[in-house]
Amino acid sequence: MNSSPAACSQQSWSISEDSLRRYVQFASESCIQELLSASDSNKLGNCSDGWKILTLDNGVEISKRRSGSLHIFRSRWLLRSVSPQQFITVANAIDAAKQWDPDLVEARYIKDIEDNLSIIRLRFGENSKPLFRKREFIVYERRETMEDGTLVVAVASLPKQIAAGLLPKQNNAIRGLLLQSGWVVEKLEDINSCIVTYVVQLDPAGWLPKCFVNRLNTKLVMIIENLKKLVQTTPAH
Repeated sequence: MNSSPAACSQQSWSISEDSLRRYVQFASESCIQELLSASDSNKLGNCSDGWKILTLDNGVEISKRRSGSLHIFRSRWLLRSVSPQQFITVANAIDAAKQWDPDLVEARYIKDIEDNLSIIRLRFGENSKPLFRKREFIVYERRETMEDGTLVVAVASLPKQIAAGLLPKQNNAIRGLLLQSGWVVEKLEDINSCIVTYVVQLDPAGWLPKCFVNRLNTKLVMIIENLKKLVQTTPAH
């Protein structure tokens, strides 16, 4: 018997805790490697592996690279007098995320899989901009410290069927996909400075004019400016 498109879109998978842990560990390891690769260039303004610089202003670089039908966006900037630990504390806090991203109306932990690995729901409301309006994302967040002290936060959506099994879609929300995304924070010789790389690849789901999706760099600049201000007002520990 054939299933209707509506029925297929509502399909969900119920998986065990152990299977969920193994899947997220595997997927997040791949995401971490992609993030480290994107941050591999040591100097701002140096592009390779298909990255194209869109803007380079006041020490902030925005670049993009095509991946299939979508683009991956990358921002990099130098933060002076800010330690990696200070930045990561702000970048990881959901309450802080609400301050630097006004489109976010709900962000909550669904499940803690391990001490450094969580499942989170991000929801955007009707007043959000077209790229995010009425969209929600069910993502994992994994935090790792590499041997050289580099801090990595890997974030990406769960497959829609697994996400539906954990948290069925509510109301008229559109469930988008955040593909391999996250932060890399590299410690400099000056212990109170760091280079931050932010990578995001978004499939908002639902029809949108292509220009909305590919102008994500404008959104990135806003996030960077607001996040820099937030970091600079956060006491160092």
